[in-house]
Amino acid sequence: MFKGNVSDVTEFILAGLTDKPELQLPLFLLFLGIYVLTVVGNLGMITLILFSSQLHTPMYYFLSSLSFIDLCQSTVIIPKMLVNFLAVKNTISYPECMTQLYFFIIFAIAECHMLAVMAYDRYVAICNPLLYNVVMSYQVCSWMIFGVYCMAFIGATTHTVCMLKVHFCKANVINHYFCDLFPLLELPCSDTFINEVVVLCFSVFNIFIPTLTILSSYVFIIASILRIKSTEGRSKAFSTCSSHISAVAIFFGSLAFMYLQPSSVSSMDQGKVSSVFYTIVVPMLNPLIYSLRNKDVKVALNKFLERKFFL
Repeated sequence: MFKGNVSDVTEFILAGLTDKPELQLPLFLLFLGIYVLTVVGNLGMITLILFSSQLHTPMYYFLSSLSFIDLCQSTVIIPKMLVNFLAVKNTISYPECMTQLYFFIIFAIAECHMLAVMAYDRYVAICNPLLYNVVMSYQVCSWMIFGVYCMAFIGATTHTVCMLKVHFCKANVINHYFCDLFPLLELPCSDTFINEVVVLCFSVFNIFIPTLTILSSYVFIIASILRIKSTEGRSKAFSTCSSHISAVAIFFGSLAFMYLQPSSVSSMDQGKVSSVFYTIVVPMLNPLIYSLRNKDVKVALNKFLERKFFL
């Protein structure tokens, strides 16, 4: 993957979230706690769905895939971030930086499209319940997940290949806490016009298309919910929608703030704050928002714990 690199820079320095020494240990403890919760929550959700037959439905199939993406996304970023909080010099080698960039993009794009797939699944379940088992068959779900990862690998490969072609000669301080596209594009001494066009095109596709899919799905969902005569059923459906929309708004809002602003008005310091939401906070919150507030998951969890600890 690194063949053809013409860079003079052999390692980068990560500026991190802050340059204040007194904040390094508190931030280390904070993000260590977040990472532990993220791993336990997402790994626990994958395990629960795998071993609970009542959760072997398309909705939870997608939830387990989302948990896997969140787990991988956090693991790509947080462990290196934690090391940097305690290190004297926050360095990362050129190959490690490009590898981190590659896998970060894979899971970021995959999450965008997986959220859209989940919204479509809810649309079919609420608006066409009689056709749900036919439309969302196992084969269809498998192809949808395969398509999500195909788009993720294509996007990540394109971005990384373009990044490998730029020339880093002097500047090597990345004003970020991991190797991200825009912070890296501030450093090359060669022309980055092609890279910026690729970033803009892929960002629009991977943010705008899923967002449009989600919004369209929820327009039809809300219209269908309003036709429900039962107040209790309508309230339950709206509650489910609000949780999903809240998580989507945090993820896509912070992502758009980072990637869809013109470089002339964007601030990398502000970008770092928004990045924390979609790379660290959202993966921790997703098991709570999508799963632990779900009655079926609570029942499955109780049965799972009874089977494991009380038999």
